[in-house]
Amino acid sequence: MSGSLASQLAALPPEERQRIGASLSEPERQALAYLWEFWARPEQLPPSGDWTTWLILAGRGFGKSRTGAEWVRAEVESGRRGRLALVARTASDVRDVLVEGEAGVLAISPPWNRPLYEPSKRRLTWPNGATATTYSADEPDLLRGPAHDGALCDEIASWRFAEAAWANLMFGLRLGPDPRVVAATTPRPTAFLKRLIADPHTHVTRGRTLDNAGNLAPTFLQEVVGRYQGTRLGRQELDGRLLEDAQGALWKREVIEAGRVAVAPELTRVVVALDPSGSAGEHSDACGIIVAGVAADRQGYVLDDRTAVLSPAAWGALAVQLYQTYQADRIVAEGNFGGDMVETVLRSVRDASDRPIGASVPFTKLTASRGKAARAEPVSALYEQGRVHHVGAFPELEDELCSWEPNSGQRSPNRLDALVWALTELMLENGAAIGEGWYAYVRHELGLPDPEPAEGTAT
Repeated sequence: MSGSLASQLAALPPEERQRIGASLSEPERQALAYLWEFWARPEQLPPSGDWTTWLILAGRGFGKSRTGAEWVRAEVESGRRGRLALVARTASDVRDVLVEGEAGVLAISPPWNRPLYEPSKRRLTWPNGATATTYSADEPDLLRGPAHDGALCDEIASWRFAEAAWANLMFGLRLGPDPRVVAATTPRPTAFLKRLIADPHTHVTRGRTLDNAGNLAPTFLQEVVGRYQGTRLGRQELDGRLLEDAQGALWKREVIEAGRVAVAPELTRVVVALDPSGSAGEHSDACGIIVAGVAADRQGYVLDDRTAVLSPAAWGALAVQLYQTYQADRIVAEGNFGGDMVETVLRSVRDASDRPIGASVPFTKLTASRGKAARAEPVSALYEQGRVHHVGAFPELEDELCSWEPNSGQRSPNRLDALVWALTELMLENGAAIGEGWYAYVRHELGLPDPEPAEGTAT
């Protein structure tokens, strides 16, 4: 069955399609099952015209992965592409999403034209000789040198080293008469993504989670879409909208971008900071977990964000693991709520041999007499002064920093809270005792204006 006939069938009313489908032979029905033109929504089909990058900006569950994998398959089967690159944030993301995922290349390929996947070689090979090599955007140098005539890139807004990985990929797109890239992502307002959207050679397709509602689990639609639809997070993650910084946010993306580095220098101190959840169970808040350090020149470096919804035993074990991995000096946590509980959890951590590895970990309980907005302001001022650097990108953390408005009534996010505790301990001396006098001193030293009337202690 030809693609044009499949497109004509797809345009018919459902009852007519069912009638015609029932009249097809078994081989015809099998062929129809693998005709993407029949099943795809119009926005999932490649755009016409002269473009180098097809950028799919859409909410979660839109069908971005399937769209990209089907583009790869069509290009290979038509002979238009013979040397492709498959790129995702990490090596496991490439394997689990682009290659072996439920909408990955292997799953959507018909049995008679399925590529051979050789994980050890990071390569797929089709019967016609075309190949696709997998790459991790976390290792940009792997893309330095290899040449391709096409590429599929997944969740580019979450790449830690997006600029370097994308540049190396572009330099390698030098085979064939018309090298092209399909890049799919849930949007985040990063400088890299904004530049890509503005590129005249980029065709942008936008979409929402609900565009694909017929193929999504009812529980997902009820629990996730129902909970977040209409919120700022929902507008980004579900509606696929590129949101700018909140007007009253203490952090600005251009400031974070200006201070971003690929590698941290030698650090004199490193801490793991915790902002434990105040609730437990399936719907509990996340435990903020941030690793940060400071160099001899008093420049701060954010090294890792491992915030997650975890049980106390799990986040305690993770904190001790990060303490060991980063050779940290201590673990710090908020003491106003659950400080003693945090220390108890950490002290109870044991390794696989049942040794009490958490018992000797240095721990500091941080306390504050002012609300979270007042605590965050001196830390955001350090960013403004160019004294804090993110080592790579931390999209979720940066989204929280640039969307939280202190005077809006929002609760401060857990990542932000943990970051504030970490940098306060590292860069604002005597950070463990943050009282009115200390805030006055910090404001004077950083040139901050006098505070607005107190809004009360945030929760």
